Amino acid sequence: MKRVFLVIVLNLLFCCATVIAQENQKSELEQRAEDDSKNGKMVSARSNYIRAFGDYANKGMMKQAVECGTKGASLYYQKEKLYMEAFELLRSIDQTISASSLNAAEKAALHYLTSKERMQMYMKMRRGESVKDHLNNMEKYANASNDENVVSDLLYNKAIYYYTFGQTDKGNAVFREMAGRLTSQKEYDKVDEVYKTLIAAGLRSGSANMVAQSYNNYMAWKDSVAEVRRTDETGALKQQIAGHEATIADQASTLSTRWMTIVGLGVLALVLAVVLVIGGIVLLRYIILSRKQKKAIRMANESNALKAKFISNISAQLEPTLSKLDGRIPEVKALQDFSSHIQTLSELEETSSDDIAAEEVQVAPFCEGLMDEIRGKVKGNVTLNVKAPKMTATFNKEYTSHILRHLLGNAAKYTPEGGSVTLEFKKRGPHTFQFLVTDTGEGIPAEKREDVFKPFLEIKDLTNGDGLGLPICKQMAMKMKGDIIVDPEFTKGTRFVLDLVS
Repeated sequence: MKRVFLVIVLNLLFCCATVIAQENQKSELEQRAEDDSKNGKMVSARSNYIRAFGDYANKGMMKQAVECGTKGASLYYQKEKLYMEAFELLRSIDQTISASSLNAAEKAALHYLTSKERMQMYMKMRRGESVKDHLNNMEKYANASNDENVVSDLLYNKAIYYYTFGQTDKGNAVFREMAGRLTSQKEYDKVDEVYKTLIAAGLRSGSANMVAQSYNNYMAWKDSVAEVRRTDETGALKQQIAGHEATIADQASTLSTRWMTIVGLGVLALVLAVVLVIGGIVLLRYIILSRKQKKAIRMANESNALKAKFISNISAQLEPTLSKLDGRIPEVKALQDFSSHIQTLSELEETSSDDIAAEEVQVAPFCEGLMDEIRGKVKGNVTLNVKAPKMTATFNKEYTSHILRHLLGNAAKYTPEGGSVTLEFKKRGPHTFQFLVTDTGEGIPAEKREDVFKPFLEIKDLTNGDGLGLPICKQMAMKMKGDIIVDPEFTKGTRFVLDLVS
């Protein structure tokens, strides 16, 4: 018995030494970045990941360098939405990969990681076409890498894309392919991990469809492989026992040695049984929790839809009465506008998934016309600037005009005498561009920049505005598969950035 105990202690010490050695492979900068990230110090974590990228690259450790670099890029946009900085960092990483001495397959595997990070950025921005473009790039790199792990990861990201953008049948097909690939390789734990990851992603994003589809596919897969897996596990256990018995037959010279080996096998069997029982309990709790969360998500979605419909119905019922009142009275006019804004906001939310038409527009005349509308509304000596190239862009003219007209109106209202208002157009990529509206007013406090796009947060005197203008603009931008934000880097007034996709 003492010899068995000694063997167990030596095995534990070996495992601990292996873990410590693996931890020591990380550089000090990478370890510091991980610690900062765990403690919520995102800016410091980002800086250390970028420095770790440069340090690893200088040492020729390209895989570690790219992993740190992409983590740094993700910290640019996860909370602060600094997309331009993230794209710039990823371009620098790609240049470093191309300049390295790696072979073509190794470079392809690393380019896959940077393209994957870009795809995740566009997923966060809900830009479906850009996500699709980068999935195509990822597929080229995955095929060139000759790495089965990369191919499996590609299938996982394809499934996420299809489920996120409502292409359920394609998502199911990709997931079946991925599950079949891993199952044929007897990588059952990896299939389990992939399904659970997808379910967790659906829960985080609030996508009841993704959670439901992932859960149903997961249960179907478990039923199909349960017997095969039991047979494999039984066979593996039998082989293990047979191996130990052979070892006993070959090496045991005394009854005491054989007895100690049998005791060791008994302990191993007991540990395996305990692990299986604990695993079953954990999985059962996870399934029960997933079912509860699925029900809660469905009830929340139904509740939100009913609230939106209720508010819209109230507005519609008030409209006939309000139209009979004297609109020249400020309070009546404010109520009429409030009712109209509620109707508009409700209609945008109810039709958020509907496609809208786009047309080709001459950018310079379009911007000049919008700026002309506010010339009589600005205070004395306010300079109006338009920076728009002579080119065309494709977008929904009605929604874009509404958004920019509202932003320019606010800029005219809040810009003091002697200030300036600027409308600018920038081409950001083959299918992406921006309109920027900048003024030199007091600016919006950092803690309120997100709240300005949320309706009904404050009780307002309607004669001073109902606060629904920017939420309506936000809904219109999202319906065009774009977004609108307050630029956090601009501090000499206020700058709104309208991102659009052609």
